[in-house]
Amino acid sequence: MKVLVIQQRPGIGDLVIFLSFIRKIVSKFNSPVSILVKANSKAEEILKYDRDIDQIIYLDRGANKKGSHDGLGFFRLVGQIRKHRFDKVFIFNSSLRYRLLAKFAGIKEIHQYPLGQNKDNVITSAKELTEKVLGEEVSTQPIINVEQNLVDAAKTKYNISKENKNIVLGISASGEDKRWFIDRFISTSEKLNRLKPCKFYLAAGKNDKHLIDKIMNSSIGKNCISFENLTIGETLPIIKNCDGYLGNDTGFLHLSCALGLKCVAIFFSSPVLSYGTYSKNIACVIPKGESMKSTVHDLALGRERISVEEVYNKAKQILNL
Repeated sequence: MKVLVIQQRPGIGDLVIFLSFIRKIVSKFNSPVSILVKANSKAEEILKYDRDIDQIIYLDRGANKKGSHDGLGFFRLVGQIRKHRFDKVFIFNSSLRYRLLAKFAGIKEIHQYPLGQNKDNVITSAKELTEKVLGEEVSTQPIINVEQNLVDAAKTKYNISKENKNIVLGISASGEDKRWFIDRFISTSEKLNRLKPCKFYLAAGKNDKHLIDKIMNSSIGKNCISFENLTIGETLPIIKNCDGYLGNDTGFLHLSCALGLKCVAIFFSSPVLSYGTYSKNIACVIPKGESMKSTVHDLALGRERISVEEVYNKAKQILNL
């Protein structure tokens, strides 16, 4: 039995939140699956040691429609998929394009959202499709597997000790309007460090150098280690050693959640119902005056209404400080 799963959303978090559905498909058919995903998902790094994944095929579609699978490149992708002779495909998307891809590639059994389905809760749609096809209840808690020897090596290399609270600090995000104020992160971290000695792992990349420098030059800088020069794969065993996550809605939130950490997630410009409620590991902080339903994309001014005190109190509770 050869099964393909198509998940075309671009982000790391998007890949992570679909893992629970992928694993249920694997369990049902007692066979690893192949996945068609975008390179930005970092699937090869995240799933490097995962026995549930047979093969990762990258979908190259650009925002400017100049990817190798855009336009007539669609038929190039058809040829790539056809040579694998898949028996079934699960398409977590409602586009006609991917249905035609499956048909032209000769896949007999196609499971997909209703064509043209309006955008709704990402998790709800995936859960409904998977449960309908498999006839079983599906957990929405994702799991990422990391080799224990790598976890042990990271613990030694970074001197990760239970004498401290080890917290992944998610200061980055996909855009400026999804980032809580760096000064408020610093103030919150200072308050937490006064409760119990903390070590903060700055979940940010090279493009966030200005944010990293500001924290490193603050009073908690000596307690921080930055991820800026590490690959996603290199950060996973470090995160696995940590006690919790505090930060923006970013890929590192979902990685931390799937690695079993308790997470305090600050939401003000992305849909909480899709990205903040799928796991009991996630506790959300939203702008004052908003609800889970009203906190959606483009609530750009929302971060002004999230105070240091509110985030501090939530972190103190969830991270057992």
